[in-house]
Amino acid sequence: MSDNNSGNILLALLTGAAIGAGVGILYAPDEGKKTRKKIKTKVVDAKHDITERLTHAREELTKTVDEKREAFEHKLEDSIANMSYKADDIIATLERKLEDLKTKNAKLQK
Repeated sequence: MSDNNSGNILLALLTGAAIGAGVGILYAPDEGKKTRKKIKTKVVDAKHDITERLTHAREELTKTVDEKREAFEHKLEDSIANMSYKADDIIATLERKLEDLKTKNAKLQK
């Protein structure tokens, strides 16, 4: 499961829990003042929990992005270095072939 899907599922679960707690409090046999206080407390708690989880998710995402970026940069540097060596080999081979052709051409000119 991807991190994005996990985050969406977590957010859906938290939202459902908050809604369920709110509905449960509304149907509880308390007076209005106590019910409003309970709702406010639950909303504040849910807000704090969601904020904390989103902060953690953001930190994890940033960490993952940084790791992937570093890995990509390393692979890119390796690929560029490898291509540079191959280009040097190709140039050297072409230069040798050119010299061979010049030598053969000089022999044919004589």
